[in-house]
Amino acid sequence: MICLGINVSDLSKPLLEIGSLLKAARKDLQLTQEQVADMAGISRPRYREIEVGSAAARVTTLINITRALGLELMLIPKAIAPAVNALLKPHDDDDDLPAFAVSPESDDHD
Repeated sequence: MICLGINVSDLSKPLLEIGSLLKAARKDLQLTQEQVADMAGISRPRYREIEVGSAAARVTTLINITRALGLELMLIPKAIAPAVNALLKPHDDDDDLPAFAVSPESDDHD
């Protein structure tokens, strides 16, 4: 099925990703779906649909949910998404620090 030039099956992956992020944040905070739904001003069944990725949500609903979870929803230009993702990745290698990371000063002052 085609909707507004977008294949509906293509929409399921982002919905699943958003739902997975919401679920992880909720579990980290040890909150129930009911608690998050109450804080976001929606019903628990509606929240569950969003969290499992079976339903889309309005932006205002996502903002309310993310704020209930202590998160902030941000929109960024698609062109810079790879750079933002690279900055958000954990860096285990000290030799591969992000450009903005503060490196320890040397004690040698010649």
